[in-house]
Amino acid sequence: MANESRPCPCAIGDRFDYGGRGQEVQVEHIKAYVCKAPASTDKAVVVIHDIFGWQLPNTRYMADMLAANGYIAICPDFFVGQEAWKPSNDWASFDDWLKTRNAGKIDKEVDVIVKYLSEQCGAKKIGVIGFCWGGAAVQHLMLKNPHLKTGVSLYGVIRFFEGRSNLLHPTFFIFAEKDDYIPLEQVTLLEQKLKQNCKVDYEVKIYPGQTHGFVHRKREDINPQDKPYIEEGRKDMINWLNKYL
Repeated sequence: MANESRPCPCAIGDRFDYGGRGQEVQVEHIKAYVCKAPASTDKAVVVIHDIFGWQLPNTRYMADMLAANGYIAICPDFFVGQEAWKPSNDWASFDDWLKTRNAGKIDKEVDVIVKYLSEQCGAKKIGVIGFCWGGAAVQHLMLKNPHLKTGVSLYGVIRFFEGRSNLLHPTFFIFAEKDDYIPLEQVTLLEQKLKQNCKVDYEVKIYPGQTHGFVHRKREDINPQDKPYIEEGRKDMINWLNKYL
């Protein structure tokens, strides 16, 4: 996010041509995309979108991947009806746009979704994953939400929550080595603070040669050289959830 002409990186990458296997539902005041596992399960994962919102095919693809791995996956509209960012928008207006979409102010929506998962879907163990803006939201939730068991933050923007590292739940941080928006010095600092303050399991992993958004915004068929890292990132994410849910 250091680049002022393009202050958010999520525009980098490919848009998947993907329809989704789940369905859209209304949960109180929130629209959400839900995909259920083939067999019944009491494990669920909340998927927090990036700035492009809950309808981005890439994010639904990731939700469906979680469902195929045995989870109830739900991707709510955390912008609650406000417009998602569009690639055609003027980046000069990004900071103003972001003011009404704070990754640290989604607690009410998360409570509504957790209640829905528990009461309507039979979920007893709930985790969370998020990308970019959503990765920052995961960091926030792992610091304060008592109901979520674990989290995976994928290239979450560290500067949103700098200085806070006393996590409540096991958290896995995925970063890209060549991320123009999250400098490696920030990642190193995060690791140091976690080492000093964190009482729960955590892991910080940097994927060589990768750029921001690689796990959900890169298509393996277009980027064959990155395919091993895309697959590794996705596998690591699933393994972490399997371990702690």
